[in-house]
Amino acid sequence: MRCLHYLGLVAVLHLFLVQISYGQESVKQQNGVQQTDIGKLSSGGKLKPVQANMDIRKYTLNLDVDIANKFIKGNTTVNLQLKNASDTILLDLIQHYAIESIKVDGKSVAFDHKEEKVFIKAASNQFSAGNHSVFIAYGGNPPEAVRPPWLGGFTWSKDRSGNDWVSINIQKEGGRMYFPCKDHPSDEPNEGVEMNITVPAGLLVAGPGLLQKTVTKKNKSTFSWKTNYTISNYCVLFNIGKYRVIKDSYTTINNHIVPIEYYILEEDSAQAKRVIEAKKRDSKILEKYFGEYPWYKEKIGIAAVPNSGMEHQTMITFDNKFIFNKVGGQDYSANLFHEYAHEWWANKVTNKDWAHMWIQEGIGTYAEALAMYELGGQEEYNKIIAAHKRGIRYRKPLVGGEELSEDETYAGNDIYTKGSFFMHSLRYVLGDEVFLKTLKQLATDEAYTYDNMVTTTDVEQLFSKAAGYSLKPFFDFHLRTTQLIEVSVKETGYQQYQIKPLNYFMDLPFEITLNGRATRMILGKDGISVKSNTVPMVDAAGYYLKKVVIQ
Repeated sequence: MRCLHYLGLVAVLHLFLVQISYGQESVKQQNGVQQTDIGKLSSGGKLKPVQANMDIRKYTLNLDVDIANKFIKGNTTVNLQLKNASDTILLDLIQHYAIESIKVDGKSVAFDHKEEKVFIKAASNQFSAGNHSVFIAYGGNPPEAVRPPWLGGFTWSKDRSGNDWVSINIQKEGGRMYFPCKDHPSDEPNEGVEMNITVPAGLLVAGPGLLQKTVTKKNKSTFSWKTNYTISNYCVLFNIGKYRVIKDSYTTINNHIVPIEYYILEEDSAQAKRVIEAKKRDSKILEKYFGEYPWYKEKIGIAAVPNSGMEHQTMITFDNKFIFNKVGGQDYSANLFHEYAHEWWANKVTNKDWAHMWIQEGIGTYAEALAMYELGGQEEYNKIIAAHKRGIRYRKPLVGGEELSEDETYAGNDIYTKGSFFMHSLRYVLGDEVFLKTLKQLATDEAYTYDNMVTTTDVEQLFSKAAGYSLKPFFDFHLRTTQLIEVSVKETGYQQYQIKPLNYFMDLPFEITLNGRATRMILGKDGISVKSNTVPMVDAAGYYLKKVVIQ
């Protein structure tokens, strides 16, 4: 998501700039349609009971994109299940669109579109428990992205040859930016998504899943995309450009052959082979640590976009700058790798609530450290971990509560940097054998993947079970506070020292250097007494976020 670009060291840490001004009024008028103040939108948060009653099964989008007028028109069908009978079906859609009509199970119904929500009322009796199909016809001008992908919307641009080039980014604001949906991370369409997107002939549409067909009539082409997997709302989107599709294939760790499709601008097609080769190499690294590529039944997709990349499922986006670093003599793009790691951490292992966003962002960022190790050895791993540590700002806990919006969790870069360093610390506590095995289990066990979403408690309990003791104090201290571990080193006599934790929360292993030799020791509440002809060093290698007080 909205990746941080680590090039061995942190070059730039993109901070979330919600402070950008969008005007004083929360709702404006344009062409007779109310307009939402997009800067105030943030997906997720506390789920309303009427929406908690709904289980989304499938979305079908049929949209005509009028690029010249920056306008979309068409319909979305939402297939859902009601757990209990209800007099209201509640969907999310911002005020930029005029709704022409709504039908539930083929019958026209009354509705009210206000405050970015669509209230659909039963005509007389309640909507029964069970399956329903909601058809909504609408049209309007989508919001234009201010700073994509961090501040999202539609980006209407041109490539260097003057061809239309359109990208969509909606993670912060949610799917409601352009289609009616239940806009909460806890509910993904279990039966997938179909998208039929019509654009001017000559342009191509890159989308999730597999391309079913393309139909061209007169001056327009319709591209029909379909995914059968669950998918996050913010990944239900498409990109448009004068693309050339470069195809290849990759054989997964389990010997499945998965197609590679790179939607690259025609003018850049000479760069495709270099990107695809890096992609294949990155696939092997990610599969080593996290298991088979999650979407092998569909594709490995890449789409060129005029902004920084995003983790859009089976069609991640790439910023098209073709800037590579050399790590261990090999090409490496932080932008390309980070977004690809999200195919496992975000798209396959998905947080149930934005409050637990560190799971996908922190582990996705830690995957970069594992890549550095694979490409350049321990020194490159140490470099990037040190960079992540320097990037931590300690402004707020990584887990600040429950049922939080994306804004409430995301504000800052710590979900990346501290999230990654937390995994580094956890690895030291558990040791490589237990840590790496359990991390792969988190990425492969059906209890934590696809339809089954996760919270911090799920992750903690999995690692605690693997460790054989409770890691809850460790998780709580690092993820639910901004504190550092404080350790005192006090001289108690000639070459005698006491090493003691000042804010003890559990027994922890520490690397203690005595007389120039490092030894792993357990620090409990009462600390330890040691003998050394020099002042002992605590955690010199930097496995913890800590403060050492010499007394």
